[in-house]
Amino acid sequence: MARLDVTEIFHGISYPGHLHTQDSLHHALKFPFQDTDVLIVSYPKSVGTTWMQEIVTLISSRGDPHLSQSSPNWTRAPWLEQYYCADLLKSSTSTPRVLTTHLPHDLLGPALQESKGQIIYVSRNPKDVLVSFYHFHKMANFLPDPGSFPEFLHQFLEGTLHFGSWFDHIKGWTSQAAALNLLHVTYEEMSKDLRGTINRVSSFLQRPLLEHELNNCVKHCSFSCMKDNKMINYSLIPDEILDHSKGCFMRKGEIGDWKNMFTGEQNRYFDTVFKSKMQDCILKFVWEKPEN
Repeated sequence: MARLDVTEIFHGISYPGHLHTQDSLHHALKFPFQDTDVLIVSYPKSVGTTWMQEIVTLISSRGDPHLSQSSPNWTRAPWLEQYYCADLLKSSTSTPRVLTTHLPHDLLGPALQESKGQIIYVSRNPKDVLVSFYHFHKMANFLPDPGSFPEFLHQFLEGTLHFGSWFDHIKGWTSQAAALNLLHVTYEEMSKDLRGTINRVSSFLQRPLLEHELNNCVKHCSFSCMKDNKMINYSLIPDEILDHSKGCFMRKGEIGDWKNMFTGEQNRYFDTVFKSKMQDCILKFVWEKPEN
């Protein structure tokens, strides 16, 4: 299913028709979650999404990299709202089921009310999300042309990009942490302390690891290792869908890379909107790479 120029509008949010249909989006909202499910949630290009898929895969296999090196991540942890998910789950016998979603909480929350499934919400500071999403738009032929960076910045802050508002997404999910079985993990803490993050996730999933198992998870979850893994780096996707000549799916992974794109004026504009939209949110963000 190509549909590269198709956009699906669902509950006021735009989604790429290459991956989403009205049926698949409706199916996600009525999805029968099981108490053993693991759901990875993020706004697109939070970067830690792919990383968390890998971490959960390796924790489940107790550090054995065979599955993560032989099966694409979109089959190991499929996106719930994408068209292929239902058929993939029907043919899968893996337990627990690991699912991924970019849907906001106000859409998916009702389906999760009756479930005790484990939810891992992955976030990243929004300036780096914005820059990563901008570069991804340049190579993803199923997303609209991003236009100039100032235009893209404005759309991001207005919440009119595909997948909706970053502000609504992160506030919607994290505000429900107490009501859900939810662990919030940031990309920055994954970068700073990968071992500690894996320990934290394995404890949340109630799958404690032995020392050598943890060491294997850390080894195979390094950014450089994942960037070279074809099951993770999306190099298997045909050029007509992802134009690999225009960049890499796993680009830099650096904290504070936004500084290479933002002008002083753009940064002030972002900070003003951020302060207004996040004034009722207590979350703290790491905007720069910590000094050693």
